[in-house]
Amino acid sequence: MHKKIQQAQILLDALPYIKQFSKKTIVIKYGGAAQINPELKEKFAQDIVLLYLVGIKPIIVHGGGKKINALLDKLEVKSNFIDGLRVTDDQVMEVVEMVLSGSINKEITTLLNHHGAKAIGITGKDANFIHAKPMDDGKYGRVGDITKIDKKVIKHLIREKFIPVIAPIAAGDDVNHPGYNINADLAASKIAVALQAKKIIFLTDTQGVLDKEGNLISSLDKTKIKALKKDGTISGGMIPKLDACLETIRGGVECAHIIDGRIEHSILLELFTKDGIGTIIKE
Repeated sequence: MHKKIQQAQILLDALPYIKQFSKKTIVIKYGGAAQINPELKEKFAQDIVLLYLVGIKPIIVHGGGKKINALLDKLEVKSNFIDGLRVTDDQVMEVVEMVLSGSINKEITTLLNHHGAKAIGITGKDANFIHAKPMDDGKYGRVGDITKIDKKVIKHLIREKFIPVIAPIAAGDDVNHPGYNINADLAASKIAVALQAKKIIFLTDTQGVLDKEGNLISSLDKTKIKALKKDGTISGGMIPKLDACLETIRGGVECAHIIDGRIEHSILLELFTKDGIGTIIKE
């Protein structure tokens, strides 16, 4: 009986947060181990379905770099890199679209539907809802910067009770254009701003933002981020992720979260507990 009472208390502890976020849009950038490990994929799907069933409106934006790399290697398609970014020529773009909009996108939607949601997978080319232009005047080939998001497309899907699962591929201006490969963090950020989401959550393979001793920094703002960049605490791949967080907040989203997707039910722990488990970024 004591265990059952504890379970009831857990639900009651989550109730204020469920009330707070009910009917609100939350954008979740899905990547890292949570997208690869079979057990974590199941837990992720369960988390999203629970959000959906308590009235929250989740939107999933996913990447897929590891699977893209694996297929390129298998097909013996060579990639060039400039400043750490893959140059996406037409041949690479074909593989990118195959993996993102085909393999990964449909795997996620199938998993969510299996667990009781009503998920639909799309790319930015569907209904032309994401437009882009070449990044740095085409320096990286088909890597794009988003120029326009037609939020009506996503809002319509949400009204029809769908969970949109979005592959970050954007349309070009030409009907024969193969499209643009968009960084998934930046795509999630732009989509969150366009929809004025309540929150954006980035699932990563780290606890969050760490200090120089390796301890979790539970909250950050733009002033602290600037100082931590300057002293080298924030470096490498965390810089563009935090830049995406700040851009989202400047665009009107209330806050951004960077959490450890390697932890089971990390989304629920971040949203429905007092202290959360990752780093929250506010203005």
